[in-house]
Amino acid sequence: MRIVIAGGHGQIALRLERLLSSAGHRVAGVIRNPSHEADLREAGAEPVLLDLESASLEEVAGVLEGADAAVFAAGAGPGSGTARKDTVDRGGAVLFADAAERAGVRRYIAVSSMGADAGHPGDEVFDVYLRAKGAADDHVRGKSGLRWTVLRPGQLTDELGTGLVRLAASTGRGPVSRDDVAAVLAELAESDATAGLTLELVSGGVPVAVAVRDVAGN
Repeated sequence: MRIVIAGGHGQIALRLERLLSSAGHRVAGVIRNPSHEADLREAGAEPVLLDLESASLEEVAGVLEGADAAVFAAGAGPGSGTARKDTVDRGGAVLFADAAERAGVRRYIAVSSMGADAGHPGDEVFDVYLRAKGAADDHVRGKSGLRWTVLRPGQLTDELGTGLVRLAASTGRGPVSRDDVAAVLAELAESDATAGLTLELVSGGVPVAVAVRDVAGN
């Protein structure tokens, strides 16, 4: 498969690129900083220079042309202000989904956040972030041309992954390692059995492959 990942230099994305390339897939990571190219190549991914905050729909669709799956894992980051929550976490996600549909990419996975809600109240930066992610999720879920899955991890940690998770429509709050998030994304990318589902993810006691298979059956 050819899989294109937006936010290709993110902590989860780099882990995912290693997993997918090791499994024999052709992986491209969309980045805007050329100094990150070497890190993507080390992870087994082809770096693609493109700024989702300024790119056109046609430019992004061109990158996605011929892809079997697309993963939106980009984010403005914890140090960014409210403006970039809108331009990246919402606007970038909307653009990437629109471009995937334009390019004929069927499988689409959006990395969201637990608690994402377009109607979330509050004026703090994190409140704006949750609204932006919620609006992006709503947009993706309205895309009839995509076999989409929205993944909402809990509190992200840098602990070593255990390969054991809880994946469900509602899990309750909890931590999850970035290693395990990447492992779940790799499993989701290889099958569209979870298409049409919005899933929460936290650490748990079920092996990743089993957790994905079980939720797909429901």
